[in-house]
Amino acid sequence: MAGSSNVPHKTSLPEGVRVGTVMRIRGVVPDKAGRFHVNLLCSDQEGAEAALHFNPRMDQSVVVFNTKEGGTWGKEERGRGLPFQRGQPFDLFLIAAPEGFKAVVGDSEFHLFRYRIPAERVRLLEVGGDLQLESVKVF
Repeated sequence: MAGSSNVPHKTSLPEGVRVGTVMRIRGVVPDKAGRFHVNLLCSDQEGAEAALHFNPRMDQSVVVFNTKEGGTWGKEERGRGLPFQRGQPFDLFLIAAPEGFKAVVGDSEFHLFRYRIPAERVRLLEVGGDLQLESVKVF
């Protein structure tokens, strides 16, 4: 898959997400990337609630984590530093741990986002923004 014609990408999760579910997103951050996102949505409707909004912002050198409930964004959490680099491939794991979503980039745990919306309500994984997506796997 070449170019960024492959985003936004949506993966349906009809069974929801349980503790132990691993979502692996592989891709490349383009040279001129601004920001991209991975959303774990509670439905495929427009304006769906998001149990997790994972938003690396290359333009601000930060990764923002949030939720969206009832059409309103919650309080932003920020991870330490930015584990993504323009022009570089990445391997991101979002793991449903007992206490929250663990974001693991490469070999190191980056941030734990405690659940605000139960993981079981997640029905859709959506990837979009400035990235070349190579693969999305859920196991």
